[in-house]
Amino acid sequence: MQKSLRRHGVAIVSVLALGGLAYLAYNAYRAPAGAAAPAAGNAAAAKPGAGAPPAGGFPTAVELTRVARVSLVIDATAVGSLRSNESVTLRPETAGRIAAINFKDGVPVGKGAVLVALDDATQSAELAQARANLELAKATFKRNEELFAKKFISSQALDSAAATLRVQQAALALAEAKQAKTQIRAPFSGVVGIRNVSVGDYVKEGQDLINLEDMRTLKVDFRLPEAMLPRLKVGQPVEVVSDALPGERFTATLAAIDPLVDANGRAIACRARLDNAGGQLRPGMFVRTRLIFEARDDALMIPEQALVADPQQAFVFTVVDGKAKKVPVKTGLRRGAQVEVVEGLKEGDVVVAAGQLKLRDGAPVRDAAAPPPGTPAPAAKPETPAKAAS
Repeated sequence: MQKSLRRHGVAIVSVLALGGLAYLAYNAYRAPAGAAAPAAGNAAAAKPGAGAPPAGGFPTAVELTRVARVSLVIDATAVGSLRSNESVTLRPETAGRIAAINFKDGVPVGKGAVLVALDDATQSAELAQARANLELAKATFKRNEELFAKKFISSQALDSAAATLRVQQAALALAEAKQAKTQIRAPFSGVVGIRNVSVGDYVKEGQDLINLEDMRTLKVDFRLPEAMLPRLKVGQPVEVVSDALPGERFTATLAAIDPLVDANGRAIACRARLDNAGGQLRPGMFVRTRLIFEARDDALMIPEQALVADPQQAFVFTVVDGKAKKVPVKTGLRRGAQVEVVEGLKEGDVVVAAGQLKLRDGAPVRDAAAPPPGTPAPAAKPETPAKAAS
């Protein structure tokens, strides 16, 4: 009986000892890491709140920037092509053999100049025949008028002579037109291209002979997104640059806006006119265009990464007295990595540019570029004693 009581007592003591050890382990686990438990004798000397974080928590390191006022140009850029003010490929309207070529490749020619002449022997003979027939018809009609005045012929005979005269006049005009078609003339002043035919070649109707380009004024064709349509106005200046002429800038004028928007690319075709009196540019060249809509000197810009997306309204965090402040903003244009702020900020405001995702309104912050508070200043280097003069 005594042995049984002794065993129960040992078990109870063991359970109590294990419970005490568990309690001590639990308290040790809840203590802050690295904080040593004060000794029993020094418990009264421990100061309350020692080692605790300041009220509101430690400041969060963030990157800061200031709202800057800059010049902002509202423009639209596009790529385009140059076209001649007038361009035509000359072709003969009648078949024949080339009798003369009256130009040199790539030289200017005037309006109406005969560039290519075909053999017109047949047409010249038909023209001479038509002239002779017309002279005969004129003489017959004049004689019939005299006879009709003397009542020697009827009015019907006079009418027949008049009709014959008109037929011969038409025949002469037809012969002259046929003879004129043997001469290919310049329809306007311009520069001829490079010919691929020679004297003696037989050409067919509609065969390409030579191209003629009026390059004193060039057309600049380009396309812009349909969103730009409300800003487009005829007469706006267009800046034109070409990779072939680095450093050169040319000014054109918007001359026409296509009334039809391309349904495939949702773009609108535009045409500007460029004075090319110097002849530096050529039709077919690739150019870059810039259409300036507006220029402002008071745009407030911040880095685009400073914006925090929100379903209701975008916002940024400003820093006031070392604390973050949530400020809703209204944005405008974007240029590169910068965004315009239309409402919500003013020039000189300090804005969190990076690290704002872990902030809340009123949280303490510090500039990540500055050393943390309490960091000792680097020790000054001892001065090197001057060498004694020898």
